[in-house]
Amino acid sequence: MKTHIKNKLQAIFTGTLLLFSASCSDFLGETDPSNITADSYYQTAEHAQAAITAVYSNLKDIRGGSYGGGPWLMAEFATGLADSDLGQADNSNIIRNLNNNSDNAYGLAHWRSNYEGIANANLAIAKIPGIQMNEELKKKYLGEAKFLRAHYYYQLVRLFGKVPLILDPIDLASKDLYPTQASEEEVYTQIVKDLIEAEGAGLPAKDPAGKVTSGAVKTLLSSVYLTMAGYPLQKGATHYKLAADKSKEVIDNAVTYGYSLFPSYDDLHNPAKKNIGENIFMVQYKTLTAPSNWQPLIIPYNMNISAYSDQTGAIYANLDFIKSYETGDKRIEEKAFYFTEYTLKTDRSKKVNLGGYFLYKHFDIQANLLSASADLNWSLYRYAELLLIYSEASNEVSGPTALGYEGLNAIRSRAGLTAHTGLSQSEFREAVWREKWHELSYEAVTWFDMVRVRKGFNVSNGTFDDFVGHQFAYGPTLTARELLFPIPTSEVRNNTNLIQNPGY
Repeated sequence: MKTHIKNKLQAIFTGTLLLFSASCSDFLGETDPSNITADSYYQTAEHAQAAITAVYSNLKDIRGGSYGGGPWLMAEFATGLADSDLGQADNSNIIRNLNNNSDNAYGLAHWRSNYEGIANANLAIAKIPGIQMNEELKKKYLGEAKFLRAHYYYQLVRLFGKVPLILDPIDLASKDLYPTQASEEEVYTQIVKDLIEAEGAGLPAKDPAGKVTSGAVKTLLSSVYLTMAGYPLQKGATHYKLAADKSKEVIDNAVTYGYSLFPSYDDLHNPAKKNIGENIFMVQYKTLTAPSNWQPLIIPYNMNISAYSDQTGAIYANLDFIKSYETGDKRIEEKAFYFTEYTLKTDRSKKVNLGGYFLYKHFDIQANLLSASADLNWSLYRYAELLLIYSEASNEVSGPTALGYEGLNAIRSRAGLTAHTGLSQSEFREAVWREKWHELSYEAVTWFDMVRVRKGFNVSNGTFDDFVGHQFAYGPTLTARELLFPIPTSEVRNNTNLIQNPGY
């Protein structure tokens, strides 16, 4: 922990300085770049902007991958709903078969990327207040940094449970050089504090460039409250109400924020729809200059359908899960959420059967047909999830509500399904869960929901089993160990104050 955070922060800081100094002759004239330190650097509004850009950069770290798989697959294989054609992808396979261990490279990538983001956020939050600049812009930058720090901690606490809570930049004199773990409640308390402060930061309702907006802050806060209501904190009714109220603020002001469900599933993977409509907050990419890098993982293994040279088949939908969708559900129609055939690269007039349901919702058509340079963003929070957060939370407060039905049925209507009516509280609860599993599949949401409600989706009958004892369709059975991922071996070895999660 000590070496990783300090050295990584320094490397990122140095890289930011190099990028900035290469583009600003005035800055180069002010001081010798070889003598720049964190204390001497943070002097202007441009420096503040560079600091915030660095905080955003870590959102990208886990999205890609290589021939053996990629870190974002970790939470997908843990659901029991994903398959792979990569026999040599050990990091995926040991999770899929519930044999995970602390040497898994995916877990280390999640740990490091989130703590690097936190380190960058801490530096920005510490240094920007002392810069002489426009106060409204300063407040906005600090709001962005606090939202992003909250996001990174939200990932860590749900993946690993008790984690170090570091809120200041680290140097050799820091008390957090060898940090101990905070309780989950302490981490969530800080997440909420950061988000409430971000709410008051004067962030815009819309941002076409994809920066943090006021609607994104409220969306994340509603998700956090919903999780706090469930496991492991079990705050219950008070936090279900907080989640319902906060998500309703977004729904009530959807026009102001520009939020709505896309009319077509094609819009979910259309680069022209970045940062608008259903996409509340996204990881930003740009073709050729900073292309998204997960396409090779979702392309069928060596079927010769893509402009990409790597076609690995690293993840596709479990067939039993596909069969769990209702009859007539448009989401499983060809080239909606999934695709089972595609044209050959060598002859686009010929189609080949792919032998499985691959993830079309993440598929960049132009990149795969021609450029091999994807322009797609990754949506971290979208409006469909926000609607379902309200539906679930409000139901827990007082049973099904008119607005709760409205959001749930809007998603069902787009899928070509009949509207739900007349459900009991328990029936409505499971209807919302089922819709979340089917609507937000393979978007790094499902496993977090499984842990939060302590349930696994039984694909054979459409009901929900207790998490512990839930059997995947292909055999393995979940135990309490799988409620958390293991803290990486290298982190526990380097910092003896860290206590490994049970079972690892």
